[in-house]
Amino acid sequence: MLMRKVPGFVPASPWGLRLPQKFLFLLFLSGLVTLCFGALFLLPHSSRLKRLFLAPRTQQPGLEVVAEIAGHAPAREQEPPPNPAPAAPAPGEDDPSSRASPRRRKGGLRRTRPTGPREEATAARGNSIPASRPGDEGVSFHFDFNAFRSRLRHPVLGMRADESQEPQSRVRAQREKVKEMMQFAWQSYKRYAMGKNELRPLTKDGYEGNMFGGLSGATVIDSLDTLYLMELKEEFQEAKAWVEESFHLNVSGEASLFEVNIRYIGGLLSAFYLTGEEVFRIKAIRLGEKLLPAFNTPTGIPKGVVSFKSGSWGWATAGSSSILAEFGSLHLEFLHLTELSGNQVFAEKVRNIRKVLRKIEKPFGLYPNFLSPVSGNWVQHHVSVGGLGDSFYEYLIKSWLMSGKTDMEAKNMYYEALEAIETYLLNVSPGGLTYIAEWRGGILDHKMGHLACFSGGMIALGAEDAKEEKRAHYRELAAQITKTCHESYARSDTKLGPEAFWFNSGREAVATQLSESYYILRPEVVESYMYLWRQTHNPIYREWGWEVVLALEKYCRTEAGFSGIQDVYSSTPSHDNKQQSFFLAETLKYLYLLFSEDDLLSLEDWVFNTEAHPLPVNHSDSSGRAWGRH
Repeated sequence: MLMRKVPGFVPASPWGLRLPQKFLFLLFLSGLVTLCFGALFLLPHSSRLKRLFLAPRTQQPGLEVVAEIAGHAPAREQEPPPNPAPAAPAPGEDDPSSRASPRRRKGGLRRTRPTGPREEATAARGNSIPASRPGDEGVSFHFDFNAFRSRLRHPVLGMRADESQEPQSRVRAQREKVKEMMQFAWQSYKRYAMGKNELRPLTKDGYEGNMFGGLSGATVIDSLDTLYLMELKEEFQEAKAWVEESFHLNVSGEASLFEVNIRYIGGLLSAFYLTGEEVFRIKAIRLGEKLLPAFNTPTGIPKGVVSFKSGSWGWATAGSSSILAEFGSLHLEFLHLTELSGNQVFAEKVRNIRKVLRKIEKPFGLYPNFLSPVSGNWVQHHVSVGGLGDSFYEYLIKSWLMSGKTDMEAKNMYYEALEAIETYLLNVSPGGLTYIAEWRGGILDHKMGHLACFSGGMIALGAEDAKEEKRAHYRELAAQITKTCHESYARSDTKLGPEAFWFNSGREAVATQLSESYYILRPEVVESYMYLWRQTHNPIYREWGWEVVLALEKYCRTEAGFSGIQDVYSSTPSHDNKQQSFFLAETLKYLYLLFSEDDLLSLEDWVFNTEAHPLPVNHSDSSGRAWGRH
């Protein structure tokens, strides 16, 4: 044999190895086995092999589950968003654990699901909303409506006396007149334009426009809560039936994020909170999901236009800008979308807007009207409490109130902004009229827009929670600004106010050119009358409100609805052939409330969004931190 021919080799065992050599061989073999076995546990993706050797252990729910739902790695636990804690399931509700694999967010909140293929496409684009499963009939989240209603401090419609026993007072007759106006506006719309966005009363047809991305029925949605609070029961049922049967979300146009939010989302949320009808909640949530792609920008500041077809936010150029009043008027509605859906993404989106605005430098404490959603910088230094800026400030004080006075961030931002506005924009004319000018990089335009006339009511609303030494001052300031806006009405031939009015060249509170002399049924002046009435009960505000009612009847009522007019300084003005949906949502609602008792939609229980849709104040003791206590 070969081994025997090797010099010095002597067999020491049946295998031909001496004892020391055998030991070395076995040592080498055992090391090789250990190395290979250990590799099974060190190499990636070895979990299946580990299960062969290790006893299974129960997986605890934690960040891995949250991250899977949210679509990102579980690097750290997310800060809880400012939404109220959901109510516990009512007795008799199906146990969620018995349903087929419900996917949940942190805290056990059930997910909302889109309504169809197009909603699925929108939801898939980075918004943490899984596509709906075939057969889903609703948004699977329980909101305890009865518990919510029990926390209200006043009946929704107030402590109404028996009208058969109520004396035929002047104020009751005024209220009934406003109700008749609403009924006429609705019936005209229903007859000539039902399902269209707005009525054209002169041509007796409907108008769609391009603002809502293909959504229809803006007047229906805007009218729901007004019909309800005026107890126009038949008309409300007509509106509700249209929402159930004809309000479809499978549209593909480009829509204004702001307008869809304040009119459609706000109107649907309000209708749900007033009635508890699930159709309104579900439609609001699903439409809210379709708006989420607008936030997919480098900063999270949403663009003004969202494409329902592509789910993109459009106009993705560095030079484009978002408008303060638009991205700053989402907070109220999006918090309630979170409340009613359990989906934290809505609250997270608006919290991020706050975060960006808190960090960015503000010139003299003022908020310019244009911000780049790409860079996060102001685009130009134009500041206005009227158009482009208005409702941003309104939503700060209302966020504070809606949170049950726990959202300290909103409160601080509001009073800081108001102080800067007083310092740099507030003026008194030679004739003694107080007004808020517009600021362009340090140069003032001495004018107010009709839209800015909401500010009297806003300042009155916030006066109570100001520093004690400032409260009386703010009440007086609110009254003076509201008086100025009344003067813009009183100094016109029609007793209706122009779109904008100036203070220069010896002329005060009047428009200086025809292009600013129109009136399109706007609500801001009567909105302030309503707030000032509720705060002071000074009868002058009801007198001024009645003047508006008479002017609307004389100059804006047509055979087939109400129409705006083109020149408030003409005693025979031409009509613009448009009954704005906000006329039914806001103008007539505020007038009706002006001639009603204070407990009808009490301000202790409700705040109004910027389309006058009432949203409830958080009275829950358990959810203060979620609503934004900082």
